Amino acid sequence: MREKPVRLTAHARMRLARGATQEEVERAIREAPWAPALEGRWSATLEFPFAGEWNGRRYNAKQVRPIFVEEEDALVVITVYVYFLPKGGL
Repeated sequence: MREKPVRLTAHARMRLARGATQEEVERAIREAPWAPALEGRWSATLEFPFAGEWNGRRYNAKQVRPIFVEEEDALVVITVYVYFLPKGGL
């Protein structure tokens, strides 16, 4: 299941502009617990160190949360959410 290749839709690739990388998306899917999402999809959330600026504000961490479906031959990412966290995270 987690060994399947991860494939991003065009929409998910566009959402990487929110501050995530494809590597972070793949790590979230492979390392974080999966949680059920709407319409038979899955969600996985993983926190990463950030220590930088995003949209003019400083943050110490970010969470990457891909929404994906499991197909026979791949895990297909539908969209990606990114949350930037202040000092101490959540």
